[in-house]
Amino acid sequence: MFFVDTIELAGLGNRSYLAGGGRTAVAVDPPRDVDRVLAAATRRGVRVAYVVETHVHNDYVSGGLELARLTGADYLVPEGARVSFARTPVRDGDTVTVDEDARLTLHALATPGHTPHHTSYVLREAGTALAAFTGGSLLIGTVGRPDLVEPRLTEGLARAQHASAHRLAEALPDATAVLPTHGFGSFCSSGQAEGDSTTIGRERVVNDALTRDVDAFVADLLAGLDDIPAYYTHMGPANAAGPEPVDLTPPAVADPDEIAARLAAGEWVVDLRNRVAFAEGHVTGSFNFEAEGKLATYLAWLVPWGRPVTLLAGTAAQLADAQRELARVGIDRPAAAATGGPSAWLRPGEEPASFPRATFADLAERHPAKGVVVLDVRRDSERAGGFVEKSVHIPVHELHRRTGEVPDGQVWVHCAGGMRAAVAASLLDAAGRDVVAVDDGFESAEKAGLTVRTAREERCR
Repeated sequence: MFFVDTIELAGLGNRSYLAGGGRTAVAVDPPRDVDRVLAAATRRGVRVAYVVETHVHNDYVSGGLELARLTGADYLVPEGARVSFARTPVRDGDTVTVDEDARLTLHALATPGHTPHHTSYVLREAGTALAAFTGGSLLIGTVGRPDLVEPRLTEGLARAQHASAHRLAEALPDATAVLPTHGFGSFCSSGQAEGDSTTIGRERVVNDALTRDVDAFVADLLAGLDDIPAYYTHMGPANAAGPEPVDLTPPAVADPDEIAARLAAGEWVVDLRNRVAFAEGHVTGSFNFEAEGKLATYLAWLVPWGRPVTLLAGTAAQLADAQRELARVGIDRPAAAATGGPSAWLRPGEEPASFPRATFADLAERHPAKGVVVLDVRRDSERAGGFVEKSVHIPVHELHRRTGEVPDGQVWVHCAGGMRAAVAASLLDAAGRDVVAVDDGFESAEKAGLTVRTAREERCR
């Protein structure tokens, strides 16, 4: 009897796994907060005998080294990965026994493409393939992106992705479950996942890497690559060096005077409450990154790396969850924190700042009009599919350093659904701009009567 437990990291769009039998198990691509893996092992009543990495990760700090230290597990890392810590190097074809009683083994299969050293692992029961832990290789309906290592390697890695996908498909039966680490909203994925689960058989039918010839596949893959979050630059080196254990003890409490002092010093004060509450009232100069949104991805992307961050949360639970999420991307210790709301964060005599929220229907009543600026903060790839005529485009991850490029006037800022617009509105509000946050899905823009053009239509005009 075997099991595979999924450890969901929804904020980062990733999954880790714990797989085993009745006595021992293997952890695959564990997160920084290894207590989640340990809790899963405790629930199953198993010992973690192996910790394996499919590759040196570029999008989060791994908990593999710490998990191996705490459990005494053998830490398996692909041989080609350049790391500075002791580990067991894994070579193509290596096999380990995960649980002897259950006749479970793990077989290493070299699958370069996402990185040059990328390795997948096939879980077998008595020789029969049950699942393939594919990391950033074969994902659900797509593959991991090949451009995160070195620009000069990108095309070669894209071709390797095609070959690796075919190697998996040729080596494994159709019923084999495909269990990737990336692809659930992660920027390590080259496309959006199609569904929540898959098999080798399904991927043979739907995955471009398995249905198209290599040249066509590579051309489309390279053409569709999106922006790379800025913090990715720091994740690979941190993982190669060997991450320190995470510290999730509560940060120091900041009173209103300290919050004001940190703002005056140019530090980042981040309000984790939902965007509705923030718009209605917040500390002047603070930024809104919703704890329930993609907090780690966007805060780590925008904040100048190493800048002290103070967290303002509605509740202690919200603060603890956010601290855990940020630790996964290397923002280890908030400088300070406070809970409650603006009344607890402002000094006597200070009033909360606010700005209005609106819909695309509201915008349609005002645009185009003198003094109204429409700011689109979506990524280039999103804007190519349609944009509001006469709108200004600055992706949200570039806005903090480009606020001076936003034209004079009242700024109506939108994204695809509202979360990034709220981030952008808070950045502009902190800069003293008159701002309206469009909290609406972009599909409503044309329905509201706004003229929406595609990039192709604009070129043909």
